[in-house]
Amino acid sequence: MLIASQLEPTYARTVYPCFDEPAMKATFNIRIVHDPSYVALSNMPAIDISDMKDENGSLWTVTTFNTSLKMSTYLTAFVICDFNYVTRTERGNEIRIWARKEAVKNGYVDYALNITGPIFSFLEDLLNVSYPLPKTDLVALPDFGAGAMENWGLMTFQESSLMYLPGDKFTSRKAMIAIIVSHELGHQACEMLRRFFFLFKWFGNLVTMNWWNDLWLNEGLASYFEYLGATFVEPKLSLDTIFYDHVVQPVLREDNEIGVRSLSESEDKIKGSFSLMSLFDSITYNKGASITWMLSGFLTQKLFIRALTSYLKEFSFSNANQDDLWTHIQMVVDAQDEVQLPASVKQIMDSWTCQNGFPVLTLNLSTGTISQEQFLNKKNENSTDSYNNTWIIPILWMKNGSSQPLMWLDKSSKVFPEMQVSESEYDWILLNVNLSGYYRVNYDQLNLKRLAHLLENDPKVIPTVSRFQLIDDVFALTQFGYIQIETALELTKYLAKEDELFIWNVVLLNLVPENLESTLKNYEVYPLLKKYLLKRMLPIYHYYAGFIHQNVDALEDDYFAQVYLEKLFATACWLGLEDCLNLSSELYAKWMDNPEYKIPFLIRRTVCCYGVAVGSDKEWNFAWEMYNHTDSTKEDKDILLSAMGCAKDSWLLHRYLQYGLSDTLFSSNCTSVIILYVVTKDIGHRIAWEFVTENW
Repeated sequence: MLIASQLEPTYARTVYPCFDEPAMKATFNIRIVHDPSYVALSNMPAIDISDMKDENGSLWTVTTFNTSLKMSTYLTAFVICDFNYVTRTERGNEIRIWARKEAVKNGYVDYALNITGPIFSFLEDLLNVSYPLPKTDLVALPDFGAGAMENWGLMTFQESSLMYLPGDKFTSRKAMIAIIVSHELGHQACEMLRRFFFLFKWFGNLVTMNWWNDLWLNEGLASYFEYLGATFVEPKLSLDTIFYDHVVQPVLREDNEIGVRSLSESEDKIKGSFSLMSLFDSITYNKGASITWMLSGFLTQKLFIRALTSYLKEFSFSNANQDDLWTHIQMVVDAQDEVQLPASVKQIMDSWTCQNGFPVLTLNLSTGTISQEQFLNKKNENSTDSYNNTWIIPILWMKNGSSQPLMWLDKSSKVFPEMQVSESEYDWILLNVNLSGYYRVNYDQLNLKRLAHLLENDPKVIPTVSRFQLIDDVFALTQFGYIQIETALELTKYLAKEDELFIWNVVLLNLVPENLESTLKNYEVYPLLKKYLLKRMLPIYHYYAGFIHQNVDALEDDYFAQVYLEKLFATACWLGLEDCLNLSSELYAKWMDNPEYKIPFLIRRTVCCYGVAVGSDKEWNFAWEMYNHTDSTKEDKDILLSAMGCAKDSWLLHRYLQYGLSDTLFSSNCTSVIILYVVTKDIGHRIAWEFVTENW
C-alpha cells in the first residue's frame, strides 16, 4: 500500500478545511495516525513518534511533525509508505531520497542523490538566498499523475524521473533527471529532461503568485533555471541547444493557433472561461521559459539574477504578481548604464506576456526595412482578421558572419540603414541569432538565396542553433502561406553537409510525416522524397551506422543520438536504404541466435520492426516468444507489440489481430494497441479495417 498527496492547484480543501488560495499563507501543524509497519512523511521533520490503541485494541503509530514555515495550502503534503531511503547532508540540509526497497538496494536513486545537494547549493549561491528548511525528502512514486511536484520539503516524482539505472549507459536519462530535479528545487527558492527540473522550484514556494493567472511566474522561471542548474551538474551537455529543441521550438508550433491564451490572463477571464488545470500547459512552462530566456538575454544574466535576488528578498513568505517582478528589474536597470532599453521593462514585457501569440519579422534587404505582424495561418480565413498587436522586439543579428550590436523594433516597421545590403552579392544578414528572441523571421528572396548559397558552401558559418531555426522557420512560413514550399526546399539542398542530428530531426519532422505509411499512398511524392532525402542522408547515416557496427557505447555522451537516432534510422529503412534493411536483419538475427544479446537500445524499435518486416514467420514467431517472456520490461513489450505489426505477410497480420482478441494471450487493453500498430502500416491498413468491421 502507498498513499501520496497532490494538492496543487485546489485539492487541499478536500483534505482539510481551509481557505485554499495561494495568497493565503499560514503555518501548518501536521500529525498522521498510521499503520506501525509504515513510515509517514510530511513537509517538516518528524518531532515525535508514539503509539496509540484504537477502540478495538489495534495498535497505531502517531507521527507528529514540526510546525511548517508560512506557506500556501497547495504545498502541504504527506506520503505514507514502506520505502527505504538514501541520505546525505548538504550545508546542514538533510536530503533523503525515498523509493521502493529493491530500487534503493540496486542503486537506482544514487544519481539523484549525488546531484540534488549540488543543485541546491548552486541555486543558493546564484540567487543569494538560503534554503529555509532543515530537510528535503524526494520520493519516487510508482504511479503518479503529475511529472513531479515541488511540495516544500517533500517533493514527489514519477519513478522514471528520479531513477537512473546504473547499467543505463545513456545520458539522455541523466540529462532528464538533472533538469527535473533542478526545476523542483528552483521552485523551492524533454520524456526525462523535463522531470528533474523540479529541484528548482523552491523559489516558487518562497514567493508564490498572487493567484493562478500568474502561474507562469512560478513555472516559467523554474523552467528557465532548470537549464542553468542542469548545465552546472552535467557540463558536458549542450543545454542551450537542448533548450531550443525541447522548449522554444515546440511551443512556437503551438502558440499560433486561434484561441491560444496569452501567458498572463486577467483573473476574471480565467475564472470565467478557463479551468485552472488547463493553465498547467506548454504556454505556462515553455513560453514562460522562452520569454524568461529572452529577457535574461537582453538584460544580461548578471542584471537578471541581481533583479531576481532583490525580488526574492522583498517577497519571501508572501505573494507577488508579474508587475512586482518588472518593478525590481526596472530598479536594477535604472541603477546602471551598460544596458539601455527602448522602453520601460513593463512595456516591453507586457507586450510578450499580455498578448497572445508572437510576431514574425520580415526583412527587406534593398530598403533595410524590418516589419512585424502577428504570426497567423494565412490559409485560414478566420485568422486574417487584422490583429493590430505589436511587440517590442530585441533583435540579435549577424552580418556576414560577425555579430552586431543588439537592435530594437518597437513599432510595426522601421528602417535599419545598416541592413541595407542588397547591392553587394556577398553580403548576408541573419536575424534573431541563436533563437534569442521568441519570434520567427521571414527574409526576402534575395537574402534567402544568399543564405542557401552560403549553406551549400560552408554550413558552419551559420551557428548551429541558427541553422536549426532557419529550417524550422521556412517550413512554418510555408505551412502558414507566407512563402512557397520551393523556397523552403532551397534551404535543404545543403543537407549532405549537415552533421547535427537535432537539425536533421527538424528536417524530418517537416518533410516526413509522423504516419509514414500515409505518404506511400501519395505515389507521386514518395519516389521524389526518396531520391532527394536518401542522397543527403547518407553521410550522417553512415557516420552513426559505424558506431552501431563497431562501438555503440561511444555514443554514451551524444545526447541527441539518444533522442533522435531512431528517427533517422527509421526514415532510412522506410525509404528503402539497403544498408539500413540489412543492418536490421543482421542485428535481429543475432538476437534470435542468442536471446541474451541486446540490440542497441538507440535503434531497437527500428531493428525489431524491419527484422520482422524483411523476415518470415520465423522472425515473427521469435518476437512473439520474446514478448511472452516474463522478464521483458514494459518498454520492451511495447517495442515488440509494434514490431509484430510490421510483418509483410497478410496472414501473419490476420493471425496477430486474432491473437489480440484473445483474453488468454493479452490483457484486454492490448486489443486497441495491436489494431493501431497494424492499421498504421501500409499493408495492414485494409486488413485492420476488415478485422474491425467483422469483429465489431
